[in-house]
Amino acid sequence: MTYCCGILVREGLVMLADTRTNAGLDNVSVFRKLHVFAVPGERIIAVASAGNLSLSQSVLSMLSEGMDNPETGERETLMDAPTMFQAAQRLGRAIRTVHRAEGPALEAADVKFELSFLLGGQIKGGRLRLFMMYSAGNFIECTRDTPYLQIGEHKYGKPVLDRAVTYDTDLDDALKISLVSVDSTMRSNLSVGMPLDVLVTRRDSCDAQLAYRIEPDEPYFKDLRQRWSAALRAAHAAIPPPPYGTIK
Repeated sequence: MTYCCGILVREGLVMLADTRTNAGLDNVSVFRKLHVFAVPGERIIAVASAGNLSLSQSVLSMLSEGMDNPETGERETLMDAPTMFQAAQRLGRAIRTVHRAEGPALEAADVKFELSFLLGGQIKGGRLRLFMMYSAGNFIECTRDTPYLQIGEHKYGKPVLDRAVTYDTDLDDALKISLVSVDSTMRSNLSVGMPLDVLVTRRDSCDAQLAYRIEPDEPYFKDLRQRWSAALRAAHAAIPPPPYGTIK
């Protein structure tokens, strides 16, 4: 299990991913799930992955090394995709290619072909965009009405995003809200854990304003977790009791 989220606001994009992988109670490891493909000033594309680690690694390797396009005969990577939409299409083709290669063996072993991705970023001359990819290689795009997408163990962090994020949210606030969201997830699910990888890019910069790993002892994140817990307790205490009569 994992938790990844992307928040697309007017000022830019925030992407966050945890690093915990769990193949059993006695087999917990750390693997990077947020990967960045970038040429500063020209393009920045971030891919966050959830699901079967071996499958997601195969997809990412294919995107890095290149895939032959049967229609054009050209070898394609994320680094030469002309638009973000075509980058999403290439990610979808990579997912389907891995499924064709690995699907039968996985089915014979009674293992589900289960993975998902967030793909976000901007290529010079195009729009800043954020997509969520499914295990069939199809995808949806983030919109102003719902300016965030999640993959993995999303249910615990979703209420925070629903209540706090709008398209006009400040970029720094979007980062803060994403951290509160992942903290809420870690509180409720031990299969999501630190370190956390964060990427922030401003619209039309085609560069990373922040590419940072938050370690377990990072002072700001520890303070944020304590303040959020205290704020929830204070909010609960400030709400009047229900006007339904005395509960005995």
